[in-house]
Amino acid sequence: MARSLRFAAALVIGLALVTWAASVMVRRTTRSWFESDMRLRAQLALVSARASLAADWNPKKPAKLLGVLSGIESDARMMAVAACSPASSVVAATPGFPPQVGCDSIGARLGHVDGLVAAGAPPWFGRFTIRGGSVHVSALPVQDSARALGFIVLVQDLSVESAREEKSQRFLFYMFGFLGVAASFVTVAAAWWSRRDWNEGMRRLLHGEIARPEFKPFLREVRHFVDGILASDETERSGGDWTPERLKADLNRYLHGERVVIVANREPYIHTRVNGDGIEVQHPASGLVTALEPVMRACSGVWIAHGSGNADRETVDAQDHVLVPPGEEQYVLRRVWLSAAEEQGYYFGFANEGLWPLCHLADVRPVFRGDDWKQYRAVNERFVHAIMSEVDADDPIVLVQDYHFALVPKLLRERLPRATILTFWHIPWPNAERFGICPYRNEILEGMLGSSILGFHTQVHCNNFLDSVDRYLEARIDRESNAVVRHGGTTLIRPYPISLEWPSRWLAGVPSVEECRRGLRAAFGLPADALIGVGVDRLDYTKGVGERLLAVERLLERFPQFRGRFSFVQLAAPSRTGIERYRLLNEEVEALAARINARFANGNYRPILLRRFHHEPPAVFRYYRGADLCYVSSLHDGMNLVAKEFVAARDDEQGVLVLSKFTGAARELTEALIVNPYDLDEASGALAEALVMTPAERRDRMRAMRRSVAEANVYRWASRMIVDAARVRTSERLSDRFAQRATPLGVDAPPS
Repeated sequence: MARSLRFAAALVIGLALVTWAASVMVRRTTRSWFESDMRLRAQLALVSARASLAADWNPKKPAKLLGVLSGIESDARMMAVAACSPASSVVAATPGFPPQVGCDSIGARLGHVDGLVAAGAPPWFGRFTIRGGSVHVSALPVQDSARALGFIVLVQDLSVESAREEKSQRFLFYMFGFLGVAASFVTVAAAWWSRRDWNEGMRRLLHGEIARPEFKPFLREVRHFVDGILASDETERSGGDWTPERLKADLNRYLHGERVVIVANREPYIHTRVNGDGIEVQHPASGLVTALEPVMRACSGVWIAHGSGNADRETVDAQDHVLVPPGEEQYVLRRVWLSAAEEQGYYFGFANEGLWPLCHLADVRPVFRGDDWKQYRAVNERFVHAIMSEVDADDPIVLVQDYHFALVPKLLRERLPRATILTFWHIPWPNAERFGICPYRNEILEGMLGSSILGFHTQVHCNNFLDSVDRYLEARIDRESNAVVRHGGTTLIRPYPISLEWPSRWLAGVPSVEECRRGLRAAFGLPADALIGVGVDRLDYTKGVGERLLAVERLLERFPQFRGRFSFVQLAAPSRTGIERYRLLNEEVEALAARINARFANGNYRPILLRRFHHEPPAVFRYYRGADLCYVSSLHDGMNLVAKEFVAARDDEQGVLVLSKFTGAARELTEALIVNPYDLDEASGALAEALVMTPAERRDRMRAMRRSVAEANVYRWASRMIVDAARVRTSERLSDRFAQRATPLGVDAPPS
């Protein structure tokens, strides 16, 4: 402990020295940046007014020239402006021009040739002290053709620089002071906890309470340390938890109440007529909807989607609008209608037989047909028309979702050049070589580069996209800032790992974990001591459902003690049954489940309980809460929100997540049992470990994962994207304003 205190004292002293050095460096850097900014402002002012200065430069009639100088002085930081003759005499000056800054003294600094300032003399910049304060002075020669008219002197206020320096130094002082105190506290606390837990670990080791003594004490130390840091971070975090209210506050701060338009193929609410009588509202089995629907609840706006329900037309108004959620009416759902041919070509054809297998490494050959591509382009155009009818300004914020609308950003940019378009690609992006399979690769890349910001789940997918652009298009790739510059436009490429709402609204009204467990066992006729695993997916070949069932079979082969006691419930919502590969997958999964059940059946016992129909979210959460484990075996997935849903459902801090290493979620939920789903021995071993894991270890793992999902929830995801979009929007607006101001003064506007 004494050593820890000495280390802490040395650390504080060291940080004090670093603070002083950093303060000096920041002051010098800030001053240098400010000087550069002042010079640039002065030169821009001269460029903007050069034509007017040349036209009105008449020493005998200085009134017009004084009007030009007054226009330059209108800048907030400009104190005074004067025009001087080549002989360094005053031609015209705005009121308040300081006498300490005279034309003669400035002319001497510009350099004289025969008593006159020469044509083409270089500009001069410097500082003057007046009335106890400092000002920045710029002297810029003015000429008409080759004739020297004289020079103008611009005096700019430096008080902002002093305020910035003071604010920066104060921030550094507080930051390093906080770091010193925090680091000292962590050092002392870590030493105390280390000794205590090491003694406890040695005691348990000597008593034989630890199965793997060479690893678990060290793992426990790391967990305690991380828990302490995260807990401290939660209490010190000034912004608080990420909630709908905090997201609304961010939106109001950056968007000033403007609504957001979301474009997605999948609608969040489907109206279906049941048995020809009443209309039922369904929630589609979609990770995209799971993530985005809470965001729309928080920020309002319009969700534009394909109306796919057989009662959708009956529930919309004359503008194809319906307010949702039913009974709450927090935002507008705008439905777009597609013919059977359009849906077949655009959705089933190009999107799901072409792009989906192209982007997923799941051993299914992508199919590209010319007719499908025509329908894909036509439907993208249709959705752009829908967007145009919903926006109420020429610079809206539009969030384009997923691979169904790769062409929308460019098409929308052509109609609304000032729009802020944020595209999020919810599935993986392949490497450049694989993407080259697509015969329409250039059109897709160009379409996506119409976005202001293009988001993916992981940095790997961002890198793959940049590589694809680099290989197939003529564009400038800025690797340092992750951006693509093409045809004068810039697209930022950013990783935004998607998540879900926290806490989940589907937990409201769901029974306790014990009730869910009893209900699950009763529903399947299982004994009270039965062990249950659960899998929840659309029936898609990328989800590895077949590999999952084979892992259960391998578990029963290797560990006979689980035969007759462990059952795996697979909820598999049918998906894309209009595609032959998906129909075959349905048959394969059903045949595989039947074979495994026939092999290990014993009386009423069946190891695989396959449920191939749609389940509403409240029912799915009952399965999550009643199961002992959840196995997510995706063969390739951008994120996979089922894993995060299972974590969100387990407020009892029990249950074990077995997670494929080929999901984006595996990068965040590191306390799960991470497996290669192709390796049946590894996967079955993880299932066995999950079933015998102690309650204490289950709690430690689940607690860490719940903390991760709670902090990085969907409101934080949405805020990061929209705030980035707002910053891009602000930058573009400033550029537009400068172009509009520059053009009337004789400067050509930059080409669009």
